[in-house]
Amino acid sequence: MILDYVGRRARLATALEGVDALLVTNPLNVRYLTGLDSSNAAVLVRADGSATLVTDSRYIEMTKGMDLEVIEDGDVAGRLAAAGVGIEAGHMTVAAYNRLVEGLIPTQGLVEGLRMVKDEQEIDLLRTACAISDQAFAEISVQIKAGMSEREVARVLEARMVELGADKPAFDTIVASGENGAIPHHSPTERELRAGDLVTIDFGARYQGYHADMTRTLVLGPPADWQREIYDLVAAAQRAGREALAPDAEARDIDTAARSMIAEAGYGDFFRHGLGHGVGLEIHEEPFLGPSRNGRLKDRVPITVEPGVYLPGRGGVRIEDTLVTRVGGPELLTMTTKELLVL
Repeated sequence: MILDYVGRRARLATALEGVDALLVTNPLNVRYLTGLDSSNAAVLVRADGSATLVTDSRYIEMTKGMDLEVIEDGDVAGRLAAAGVGIEAGHMTVAAYNRLVEGLIPTQGLVEGLRMVKDEQEIDLLRTACAISDQAFAEISVQIKAGMSEREVARVLEARMVELGADKPAFDTIVASGENGAIPHHSPTERELRAGDLVTIDFGARYQGYHADMTRTLVLGPPADWQREIYDLVAAAQRAGREALAPDAEARDIDTAARSMIAEAGYGDFFRHGLGHGVGLEIHEEPFLGPSRNGRLKDRVPITVEPGVYLPGRGGVRIEDTLVTRVGGPELLTMTTKELLVL
């Protein structure tokens, strides 16, 4: 797949105001603008759209055929800095800044703002990452049974995603069983799954640098009344959040659409995290959905919707999908059923 790096740099150039060029040092932003995935590179994007990439000898062969000027140098930022150049103030180290400070202009979030809205090629990569996640879960979920440990389930799922073509897991898989399900970001342990447990599994595949994110909650054996109650509530809230996704929708209003249902059912104190977040080259990136989040969504923004209810000492439920905002309604990328899976 050919990605439009020239077009991305051109969009950044049009966003430059008050600076002659932007010195980009965040590795993910360098990758977004050039395609180079490295730990030591910087790219200077000028207001006319031209660009110069600097990296060291370890990565120079990876730049062959790139449609911009390339320089080999270990001092990637120093080679490019000049008066009137903007820098990524949120990323550059103090040491590098001190070397370059004269004439530099701090900026915030210029490239991240561009990255928030994805082109169709990026969405295709995310769609593949989500399809790998769906297939891996479908294959391993039928193997889950009492006696398996949380870590064992996580290992099997992560291995299968890689076997299906993922670069690697998008993040450390969460498997939270029984009372551990009350911890939203529980790290899997050797706790064995037991009959009657709710089991929350939060996972995703990374494909060509792009991250999928989804969560499903299942139950080992027939669900108890309280388990079915909170599952159905979270499913309804998640559906409301999905339906509220739209270009120009306020981030906090989308959060409210889901959160208000949980609060009205008496579980508001047990849903204490934001409703969702953007995904792309990072697993958590702009925009974020929450009660205090400002800003409106745009078209073609991949984002998660993931309400939950977490009852201390008992367990919890979270349901999460990755979607893309579209005119006319969001596109769902994670296709695994949201019906309660009873094993």
